[in-house]
Amino acid sequence: MNKIRNILIQSQLFGGLPDEHLAEIERIAVSRHYAKGQVVFHDGDEGIGFYLVVAGIVNVYKLSPDGKEQILHIVREGDTIGAVPVFSGKSFPANARAVTKCHLLFFNRDAFIRLITHQPSLTMNILALLAARLREFTVQVENLSLKEIPGRLASCLLGLAREQGNRDRVELNISKLQLASLLGTGPESLSRALGSMKSRKLIEEKGSTIRLVNRALLEELAEKGKNTR
Repeated sequence: MNKIRNILIQSQLFGGLPDEHLAEIERIAVSRHYAKGQVVFHDGDEGIGFYLVVAGIVNVYKLSPDGKEQILHIVREGDTIGAVPVFSGKSFPANARAVTKCHLLFFNRDAFIRLITHQPSLTMNILALLAARLREFTVQVENLSLKEIPGRLASCLLGLAREQGNRDRVELNISKLQLASLLGTGPESLSRALGSMKSRKLIEEKGSTIRLVNRALLEELAEKGKNTR
């Protein structure tokens, strides 16, 4: 099985579809390659299609009027970028940039809509994807508005562990600066939060690996949003 077909099978959007539908999807997919730091699309660009990550990592982010960057989410292999505005017929509401060297699949909006017109199972997958995106943004708004930085960090680490299929370990494949942006804070505040967690024996850090030593207290911190003991 080739890499592209394998990614389609594992993705939230296309997973569970029969082989004949996957073959049709693969035929309309266009491979695009991006260097580290290259912009995939800009905020306000017309949503003429969406992307699926085959390899690499992409940041989706907004820029404030003074140029401050706020990462909205980090997209990895098997995840889609730009699907929501494409299906709503609007422009991209944020920017996307390759964090690493990336291989993406581009799906033209018109070609994709023609394809799904007679595929109810794929339409249901799209609805599930849109619902998941809504949940992600709801959680992010809650974290940024109601939780202090330690609570945001605990929630983020637990979420990354789930995404990576681990219970007690996170491989941090983004920079500390990018992690701080994702949490809506600065590098100094992130460093203090990490230091506090290490001193309280909640986590251990070695290189790019963060071990979740006391998962129960991390979950309590993530839920309450601030240090309680």
